[in-house]
Amino acid sequence: MTLFEELQWRGLVQDISSPELIDKLNAGGLTFYIGTDPTADSMHIGHYSSFLISKRLAKAGHHPLLLVGGATGMIGDPKPDAERPMITKEEVDHNIKGLTEQAEKIFGFEVVNNWDWTKDINVVDFLRDYGKYFNVNYMLAKDKVKSRMETGITYAEFSYMILQALDFMYLYETRDCVLQVAGSDQWGNITSGIELIRKKLDKEAYGMVMPLVTDSTGKKFGKTEGNALWLDKNKTSSYELYQYLINLEDCMIIDYLKKLTFLSKEEIEEIEKSHNENPHLREAHKALAREVITDLHGEGAYDEAVKISESLFSGDIKNFTENEINDAFKGLEPFKLNEDTLLIDVLVNGGVCSSKREAREFITNGSISVNGEKVTDLEMMITKSSCLFEKYVIIRRGKKKYHIGIYE
Repeated sequence: MTLFEELQWRGLVQDISSPELIDKLNAGGLTFYIGTDPTADSMHIGHYSSFLISKRLAKAGHHPLLLVGGATGMIGDPKPDAERPMITKEEVDHNIKGLTEQAEKIFGFEVVNNWDWTKDINVVDFLRDYGKYFNVNYMLAKDKVKSRMETGITYAEFSYMILQALDFMYLYETRDCVLQVAGSDQWGNITSGIELIRKKLDKEAYGMVMPLVTDSTGKKFGKTEGNALWLDKNKTSSYELYQYLINLEDCMIIDYLKKLTFLSKEEIEEIEKSHNENPHLREAHKALAREVITDLHGEGAYDEAVKISESLFSGDIKNFTENEINDAFKGLEPFKLNEDTLLIDVLVNGGVCSSKREAREFITNGSISVNGEKVTDLEMMITKSSCLFEKYVIIRRGKKKYHIGIYE
């Protein structure tokens, strides 16, 4: 199977700018770039799918450049339905630092910043040297611009595609970069760069776009959509990522394995066969979580995520570290404790039970566990010394429902 055939099998090719690109990809040796704007200080899982292409192509002998848009990020790629809020220069600088460190750590390739070659271009030179090569009708025909014609689009956002085209031409001239790859929403910007190179330099450049990775509702992952799974484990912990991946709908899991892992075709087909025979074992989900989390955060982080998940399922949480407690219950709103309190009152005040009668019933029936230990004593007191790390009281009602209190 050639490289291009593998990319197609994985569902990573939505469009290419020229059939000539197929042989060039299979031959190796191309310098290419993929970019992101610094709208946040971390990439998310949507970036991960696209940026993995840099590793795949590098393994096939190509040379990746990862671009962080210090200049384009000051303007913002047009959203399809509304103007993108501008962020301050200070925010851009902060985000660039975070993204650069993350890209170098996760993907391991050279990072470039388009601010470096854009900052000294004055407005007259921009219009003469680049703007003159763009026909307004051509720009209006681009999907992102076209979708904004009814609601309106600012000249700043309208000019974004010229800035991105400028990037492609600069990297073509200075780094012999002949290919830009990206998610499918960047097709219009990529083809604008190809056109600029053709018109201004009389040279041929290429583009390839991949389908966007979406969640179960069909939304792409991202900050704008409000469903970002961040690659920074301080924003989205390994356990949170594990929980998302392990609970993916069955119909999506093989597609994700193809796009988000380096497992071979044979390995994925074997996993798919096992998954179809015994879907309840969730072997495909576990494989996906293992591959993604290990690649992003390391094997230790994956093992910790599995430990937290299995401990919560079994109720054996008394050996959690403080970090594991924070990761496991990050999404829960804690209730407060500031004095020694009868467990029955804690259950009612913390919203675990609706009344003291119900609290007594659950305790008597053995349905309440405190810090991993089942409780049947109606007179039990919750004290600071009885809390984990003298701070946390973790209450389990039944098999799955957890509540957390913090002793202040």
